[in-house]
Amino acid sequence: MANTSANTTAFGSLLTAMVTPFTVDGKVDYRQAGELASKLVDDGCDGLVVTGTTGETSTLTDEENVGMFRAVKEAVGGRAAVIAGTGTNDTAHSVSLSRQAAALGVDGMLLVTPYYNTPSQEGIRAHFETIASSTDVPVMLYDIPGRSSIQIAPDTMLRLAGHPNIVAVKDAKADFAAATRIMAETELLFYSGDDGLTLPWMALGAVGLVGVTTHIATRRFRELIDAVNADDLGTARKVNLELEPLVRATMTRVQGAVAAKQILKWQGVLPSSVVRLPLVEPDEKEIAIMREDLADGGLGFDV
Repeated sequence: MANTSANTTAFGSLLTAMVTPFTVDGKVDYRQAGELASKLVDDGCDGLVVTGTTGETSTLTDEENVGMFRAVKEAVGGRAAVIAGTGTNDTAHSVSLSRQAAALGVDGMLLVTPYYNTPSQEGIRAHFETIASSTDVPVMLYDIPGRSSIQIAPDTMLRLAGHPNIVAVKDAKADFAAATRIMAETELLFYSGDDGLTLPWMALGAVGLVGVTTHIATRRFRELIDAVNADDLGTARKVNLELEPLVRATMTRVQGAVAAKQILKWQGVLPSSVVRLPLVEPDEKEIAIMREDLADGGLGFDV
């Protein structure tokens, strides 16, 4: 059955894949996480993804992941959907983390394609279905072959759509033809997993964005998404073009978590831009590039 959603979903339409704030000595700063979550929701996010790729989940302990789920849920629960990044390349580990997140009352799970192992499509299907069956929490699949090395093939996606808990897809491969087929034949809700492709994705039928640049330009992305939903293509095009330099600054020239934390520090939102190894903070050349792109987008900082 075709997806007939009127661009509404319990996950929201503007989601930020949140950074995980650290103190200067590298510990998770749960207070700052709660404050950042509140600001993002105040500025227009109706959903937040916690400890996804941009949240540096691969260098967090399970205790830290769960601590972030708790901190964000306590800060914005009831005002925005809290989506827990519980997917790993270990099915049993993902089940354990998902159950802990479910016990906290999160609104959804983000499950990335298992990376490094390079499973078959049957293995991918079994991985996702096993995790999705372990709780009653709705699941958003994350299709990002650039990081996982393998895609969720269209036929696999069609089969996964039959699972009652698998309801959405964050797509970071931009195979629009495949996505059109899946949207036509299933009820899966698609989200752009690429900030710069939000407008074309929504024109195709996606319900919104799971973004990183949304940390620094939340209200502008809210304006873009609302314009599309209001069939105001002129406004949507205008905002999309104005956002391009900011997307460039945050997503394409410096690693996303690194760039987002640095810009949030410049904006005075976070006191620290600390990341965990193997990520490192931007060097002077990267700082100059980011400042140039931000200036092109109308943001300048005295740093």
